[in-house]
Amino acid sequence: MIEDNQELEEQDLYEHLRIVVDKGQSLLRLDKFLIIRTENTSRNRIQNAIDAGNVLVNDKVVKASYKVKPLDVISMVLPHPPRDTEVYPENIPIDIIYEDDDVIMVNKAAGMVVHPGFNNYTGTLVNALVYHAQQLPQMPGNEGRPGLVHRIDKDTSGLLLVSKNEWAITFLAKQFFDHSITRKYLALVWGDLAQDGTVKGYIGRSVKDRKVMAVYDDEEKGKWSVTHYKVLERFNYVTLIECELETGRTHQIRAHMKHIGHPLFNDSAYGGDRILKGTIFNKYRQFVENCFEIMPRQALHAKSLGFIHPTTRKFVHFETELPADFSAVLEKWRNYIKE
Repeated sequence: MIEDNQELEEQDLYEHLRIVVDKGQSLLRLDKFLIIRTENTSRNRIQNAIDAGNVLVNDKVVKASYKVKPLDVISMVLPHPPRDTEVYPENIPIDIIYEDDDVIMVNKAAGMVVHPGFNNYTGTLVNALVYHAQQLPQMPGNEGRPGLVHRIDKDTSGLLLVSKNEWAITFLAKQFFDHSITRKYLALVWGDLAQDGTVKGYIGRSVKDRKVMAVYDDEEKGKWSVTHYKVLERFNYVTLIECELETGRTHQIRAHMKHIGHPLFNDSAYGGDRILKGTIFNKYRQFVENCFEIMPRQALHAKSLGFIHPTTRKFVHFETELPADFSAVLEKWRNYIKE
């Protein structure tokens, strides 16, 4: 019995990956293929795994120079340190705009990670919330993320809803699952959007870059997603829009706007951190670079959130103003267009 437990503990120290190569994959060295397809894994880590015989192709040990072919089955075992799922309280200032016995509404600053994870085990919003609220509930299978029923990206600012007890987290999770929560975001995107619209598709990991999401027509490649957008203000080369989420997938707005050819302004992961529209004049280039310096992140803000309160059973709605960096960039664009 002790041996079985030890075996389980040892297995917990390893990360098991299995990849079936796509039918359309061109011939590519194994080490290069794995660097593209695996997330948060260094070149050295992959090379060491191959050298140690921990990477198998079709159940056989191969070298790094092996050329990956369509429908190859690649399995890999990588050691990693055991994760500490306990979240430690930290006295970090956070902007709480509403709180009662059931919920906390936080206005998250851009740059703050929401919950502990790879390379971010401290200094997160959850660390601050555990310090503030002491005891927060946790959904099954969601260890290390107490109180959370949804999240927003590190470099996205705005509203985040947190549950304070078991009843609230269960009640609110059902609303998120049913997509009955109302959420609106403000985004500045590249290009002159002619009219309001809707983006639909299946969102899944990009086969070219596992750190970003892509939109597919095939339901086997992702989860169904819908974003409605409304044009608020045009600046010739960029457009301010309001996005309403019908679903809540990872990077949904960022991936959707990239998919229709209008990446978010200064969104480095989706190609928005370079000049995509406008003139070739040095003055314009300098203007855009100044905007990037003022707001060194994607131009996305979670503006409003509405839900049925778990105790009162009444609909409640919260809104927050744009942060200073976003407002400053909009003002610069308004002035640039006038000039």
